[in-house]
Amino acid sequence: MLLPSIHSPQDLKGLTVSQCEVLADEIREFLVTNIATSGGHLGPNLGVVELTIGIHRVFDSPLDPVIFDTGHQSYVHKLLTGRQDFSKLRSAGGLAGYPQRSESVHDVVESSHASSSLSWADGISKAFEMTGQDDRHVVVVVGDGALTGGMTWEALNNISHDNSRRLVIIVNDNGRSYAPTIGGVARFLSGVRTRPSYRRLHMLSWAIFKRLGGPARALYRGIRGGIRGFMARFANNDALYSNLDIKYIGPIDGHNMADVERALEQAKDYGTPVIVHAITEKGRGYEPARTNVDDQFHAIGAFDPITGEETKGSGISWTSVFSSEMVAIADENDAVVGITAAMLRPTGLAAFADKYPGRVVDVGIAEQHATTSAAGLAFGGLHPVVAVYATFMGRAFDQLLMDVALHRAGVTFVLDRAGVTGPDGASHHGQWDLAMLNIVPGIRIAAPRDDVTLREELREAVAITDGPTVVRFPKGNIVAPIPALRRTKDGVDVLHEDGRLDVLLVAIGAFAPLALAVAEKLTKDGFGVTVIDPRWVIPVPQAVVDMSRDHRIVVSIEDGIRVGGVGTRIRQDLRAAGIDTAVDELGLPDEFLEHDSRDNILRRVGLDADSIASKIRAQLKGTQIPKAKP
Repeated sequence: MLLPSIHSPQDLKGLTVSQCEVLADEIREFLVTNIATSGGHLGPNLGVVELTIGIHRVFDSPLDPVIFDTGHQSYVHKLLTGRQDFSKLRSAGGLAGYPQRSESVHDVVESSHASSSLSWADGISKAFEMTGQDDRHVVVVVGDGALTGGMTWEALNNISHDNSRRLVIIVNDNGRSYAPTIGGVARFLSGVRTRPSYRRLHMLSWAIFKRLGGPARALYRGIRGGIRGFMARFANNDALYSNLDIKYIGPIDGHNMADVERALEQAKDYGTPVIVHAITEKGRGYEPARTNVDDQFHAIGAFDPITGEETKGSGISWTSVFSSEMVAIADENDAVVGITAAMLRPTGLAAFADKYPGRVVDVGIAEQHATTSAAGLAFGGLHPVVAVYATFMGRAFDQLLMDVALHRAGVTFVLDRAGVTGPDGASHHGQWDLAMLNIVPGIRIAAPRDDVTLREELREAVAITDGPTVVRFPKGNIVAPIPALRRTKDGVDVLHEDGRLDVLLVAIGAFAPLALAVAEKLTKDGFGVTVIDPRWVIPVPQAVVDMSRDHRIVVSIEDGIRVGGVGTRIRQDLRAAGIDTAVDELGLPDEFLEHDSRDNILRRVGLDADSIASKIRAQLKGTQIPKAKP
């Protein structure tokens, strides 16, 4: 076994190409065996094994920083940089599912959001140039899905302006991101993959270079860019990149160790920004992943390594309820259309697209474009439903504010994975959406507590045409229906009341079961508790303000950050109404939360029934029933 002997990239330098091929097989076997237990991003990592080995043989990390866009394809990188204990992958105390600086000096960029790596690389390479660190290269591995993001092209525009930096951009072209990549860039890359002429000319160029020596090689190096540009135009392949004035190598077989190393050595030799176009196969070496047409095991839970069958628990996911209701709404309303940013299946729009393929648009990894395009669709008489993970909504905040809200466009945003998501770590928690969107004028935000309220609030959202609406829900399985005792005229559900007015618990969405558990504990202690679910949490319904006047204290419980969240809005509205009832806003701290299970994270930050009940008991001591001000 070679893998156990690899403790750092330096251990790769002495291996032969044949030994590297053996190592690649061992890595794939390791990944399948270990991810079958923990779950994680399997398909993307199976596709970058040879590329990652080649990078660490040709370059010198951490002297030469290696950046992954996105970080879900960094498992092989972790294995080759001394991190081979995957027993707690994505769990507390174990390895993160993305690069993490606290784990290794070989990890540079922690964010798992796509299309940002070239901007990082632009800045790092400029810093090296400005500080005289001319011996350092910057290497970026970019999935072709990331090329659909506008930030990538902003970075390329700047990189192409300065050709004096040692920057190598590896386009990991597997034709997919989560699913088959769409758009003009994808069509261009597909054309390159299927055209053999350029590869033959590339090999001829390399053969000429290798045969030359001394001054002749130096002269050839100087004119090679022009020769390759002519060859590219002849082959009609890399016009996209040549127009950017960035040198281009490829396409190469990203699973051929010799080809990979040869291309990377050549790119390193240029001393200027270079694009290396590598053709790879997502899920390489594991048949169940290769043949999974949906996402080729992009991200999978625990599974049987023999059959590839995922081990699924019982229950119905929030995403699946949204998915089925969207189809039902589309059946009744021809104006409703769907938009996804390269996540058709993960966000639940696949069923809609299957039934009405002309009414769902996949814009690629381009949340900003999706949002402004939605404003245009609304202007044209449609009602767009933009389905996106809550963590990615931050990427399109400006467009939501200035293009949708300012123009009072009827657009619905459905935020999946809101709140604490768990094992994917800091960059994937959807903890900022409530505080962030709270400041948008005219916005209306719904937080359903179960499948019944999800369906009804989604329908209410798409019926609103004079401004943006948001429906947000967490990751995981939906809870059993929680019936309301009664509903106020403005739509607030009362879930528990006993006639006594000690504490008003305002439960935000999926925290309704938690609030009811707290109420049970406090009731046993002799306190009077009312539990309400506002359903539409922003703006704060008048019934919430009115009920707050009569209680000793108000406690809001939300799965977003406390700072600027729903609780803050309630407190401000009470003060504006002249009500001095004490308000305690319980939510997530304003910090980046490390990867762990959702339950463990909530317990650590004090958002469990025991901790909340104890805090409220302490607050109730000494407080009196406030008098309503006239």
